[in-house]
Amino acid sequence: MADRHRRRPIRNKLVLVLAAAGLALAAASTIDRGDSGKEASTGWYVTVYYTAVESHHDEDPVPVTGCLVIDCERGDDPLGNYPEDFVKAVEDEGTGRIVSGRHAGRYLNWSHDIGFWLDNAPRDSHGRPLEPFVSAAADPAVLGDGRQLRITGCGTAEDGTAIDAGVCERLRSASWRIMDEFTPGLGGDRHIDVYLGEETGPDFTSDPLYSSLHNATLELGKTTP
Repeated sequence: MADRHRRRPIRNKLVLVLAAAGLALAAASTIDRGDSGKEASTGWYVTVYYTAVESHHDEDPVPVTGCLVIDCERGDDPLGNYPEDFVKAVEDEGTGRIVSGRHAGRYLNWSHDIGFWLDNAPRDSHGRPLEPFVSAAADPAVLGDGRQLRITGCGTAEDGTAIDAGVCERLRSASWRIMDEFTPGLGGDRHIDVYLGEETGPDFTSDPLYSSLHNATLELGKTTP
């Protein structure tokens, strides 16, 4: 199992947002090390990811095959029939909670190099359960596993408009920790992905909480085991 999770699952949406990430990377950035030892770092691109929930999707069901157990690769066992938009969300976000059929209560997880598998939790790239408003991902060469951080400035949306005040406050009030990884080279020098937990309703990607922050400011803290 350990070998499996060192492969750092690829999130498809990184390919889609990489061009936008480049805009943020081009922004001016500074680091200010205060007396507390924490670092104020500007010019970050912050994206979000979540766990899909089957009940919030209603397209026609499609069959899914994969692994019935976690320690498996590219399996071909039948895992059930699920709404097509739910399956697509799992491929985009990496995980989804099943609410119907014999696997209700379990998770349909996916990674680019493993395929689909059934699990008892949404997982980070090390095999640990994801923690809402705690787990965050970064390129391991930029921010290592266990690095603590806070979002202290939300920057702007891609078009330069202000981030919704309620969304900004919710992201700012969380204490994040790097527990997940981008595949090296895909995350970028100043890009983090923060985990929101389960989607709260249909069309979750239209919710203001599903936002990308450009030129955000982070407070980088110590690394914890």
